[in-house]
Amino acid sequence: MEFNINNIIVGKNYKPFVIAEMSGNHNQSINRALEIVDAASEAGAHAIKLQTYTADTITMKGAYTINDKNSLWHGKELHDLYKEAYTPWEWHKEIFERAKQKNIIAFSSPFDETAVDFLETLNCPAYKIASFENTHLPLIKKVAKTGKPVIISTGVSSIADIDTAVKTLKENGCNNFALLKCTSTYPASPENTNLLTIPHLQKLHNCIVGLSDHTMGIGVSVAAIALGASIIEKHFTLNRADGGVDSAFSLEPHELKSLVIETERAYLALGEIKYGVQNAEKNSLFFKRSIYVSEDVKVGDTFSEKNLKIIRPGNGLEPKYWEMIIGNISKNNIKKGTPLTFDLL
Repeated sequence: MEFNINNIIVGKNYKPFVIAEMSGNHNQSINRALEIVDAASEAGAHAIKLQTYTADTITMKGAYTINDKNSLWHGKELHDLYKEAYTPWEWHKEIFERAKQKNIIAFSSPFDETAVDFLETLNCPAYKIASFENTHLPLIKKVAKTGKPVIISTGVSSIADIDTAVKTLKENGCNNFALLKCTSTYPASPENTNLLTIPHLQKLHNCIVGLSDHTMGIGVSVAAIALGASIIEKHFTLNRADGGVDSAFSLEPHELKSLVIETERAYLALGEIKYGVQNAEKNSLFFKRSIYVSEDVKVGDTFSEKNLKIIRPGNGLEPKYWEMIIGNISKNNIKKGTPLTFDLL
């Protein structure tokens, strides 16, 4: 279970693939968008991801006004929100070129078939299907037929929805895909993230799995690696205080750097099922406890709790022999502080 994106292998036996999601955090400035690419590269992310749509390809004027008081976007008309958040298509080429210069992969989430056609002209190396689009089967068919790896977020989806999406990919020639556990609230909370779904998702579909993480901080993402995630996607901005449609739940550069470092550490720490003394621990054997003579002992004396102690270091007999030794007779004169060995009994 692995695939290649611009010569980076993504899969269970490789270090986590970290995606910095730009989304609308460019705040309609191409210079800021390019700075986000630079910062993501400097932080060590493997990819920068865009979203390719226009307000008119994703909704229409007058369709809906957000009236959820708990929403970051309460009171905004959907069309206006997407007009504010979208990445102008004429910026894409420059952003892709900047990413190439900075040795970071650029790819995108298309939101309709025309976006796929456009991204193909830029030789987009992979595609991401957003949670809200994972039942958009014509779009999934379109990206599957490009022959590129496809990553699908599984927010707001039933098991049947996910199964249908996966079948659609496979039926249209795509076997290089990954599924990301996702909770589509903004921000999400640790309590509603349900990371235990990750190994179950992998078992159900025998594919690469990961996490599209909308929580604050990096702790949830690090935990996801321990449960088998190979991909972590986090929204990214230069500075949350600058505002923007997704800034409230986006990482800043120093946090993204920590995410890259700590998820890699979590992956390396998984290792294998292993017991016994590792090579790295051999020198530490010296500091385990053993049995020492705690008072001067003469020939014929009986070993007891009065003249023996279990202490560090480990130069004497192991403590497991304690009961066997108590009551034995010494055949030597032994000075206090001598590690006890069988030849002294």
